[in-house]
Amino acid sequence: MSYRNRNPQKSFPDFVTLCCNRIVKLKPIVYLLQINSLQESGLLMLKSVSCCCLALTLLVPTLLKAEKNSPLKPVLGKTGEPTAVDAFDKPKLSKQWAAAKGEWKIEDGVLTGKELPADKHAAVLTWKLPHRNSIIRCSFQLKDADFFHLSLNHAKGHLFRVILDENGMILRTDKNKKDPKSKPITLAQAKGTLEPGKWYTLQLEMQGDKVVAQLDNGLHVEGQHPSLDVDKTGYRFIMKGNTLLLDDVTAWKLDD
Repeated sequence: MSYRNRNPQKSFPDFVTLCCNRIVKLKPIVYLLQINSLQESGLLMLKSVSCCCLALTLLVPTLLKAEKNSPLKPVLGKTGEPTAVDAFDKPKLSKQWAAAKGEWKIEDGVLTGKELPADKHAAVLTWKLPHRNSIIRCSFQLKDADFFHLSLNHAKGHLFRVILDENGMILRTDKNKKDPKSKPITLAQAKGTLEPGKWYTLQLEMQGDKVVAQLDNGLHVEGQHPSLDVDKTGYRFIMKGNTLLLDDVTAWKLDD
């Protein structure tokens, strides 16, 4: 029977029904295509995220790799020609160094510090370089040391120090022993892991009443106190324990 001879009242509903049935049959296919498309997009996104995470995992340790004599960018001043450098490439320490406590000797081009039980005090070595504003950089390895302090004095006694141990770094003012009411003040603290058998580079900057200390593994502390703006007598290296290693000590005066 031709289309023209069919009952119009019956033909149109049949046509609509046929179309709807075909659409219904097509829906699962459309949904399946949409799901497949979403799955493919999700996999692409997951792959992209995985690649980014892998890149960051490889990149971050490289950027924050701790090592000897790393060039650290100063915050408070500029490093031009150094005022003094000691790479400990001679058999004995020069006259610029003075050991007050402990045993300090050069072995294989590295300065080794050791606490002596008879001293009943941490080992102390002073680099006799008077200054007011300066930058000092050195390489260190805690090895068997309980702690390492880079300490600054003024003419009347202790001033401040940077404290380093396996748990991180602290910037602290010292107690004035002549003032019973005086107490140490912690200006800043950075928590992190310092591995005993690994070399690190420490840089300490002093300008006026401001101090900044940083390590090449990313640890950073800074502080400000009126008492810090004074003439310093030199740099004191303090350690407690069996062995501390030091190397590549460099200082820049910022007074000129």
